[in-house]
Amino acid sequence: MATDVMTALERVLHIEDDESIIAIARVALENVGGLTVCSCNSGQQALEKAAGFDPELLLLDVMMPGMDGPDTLAALADVIDIDRIPVVFMTAKTQPADHASYYALGASAVIVKPFDPLTLSEQIREIWDKFDADAPD
Repeated sequence: MATDVMTALERVLHIEDDESIIAIARVALENVGGLTVCSCNSGQQALEKAAGFDPELLLLDVMMPGMDGPDTLAALADVIDIDRIPVVFMTAKTQPADHASYYALGASAVIVKPFDPLTLSEQIREIWDKFDADAPD
């Protein structure tokens, strides 16, 4: 008997260097969305926290000093199984070519900044549901 039970998203690893965006996203995801968020202000901090947090979704800023979003994603692949979780890039870049390059890196979605804090958790859950539904059994 096959079971097609979708699991609920609980843990989001958010990597962002802008403290105000970290704070807004945390409120949006935790208070509005009921999720558990581990916020990291750099790619290096994400590498240190990722395995212990065991994220179910990565929410990753593209432009950060030092290690940018794509570099952070590549480094995280050595720490956690990024193929089993959706990766969502957040960026102020709106050009389709930029977004295409993020999808080529394995992103499930791209959210453009500024984002709406009242709908962010809903967007994230929709991305999660689609990824979970498309995942092989």
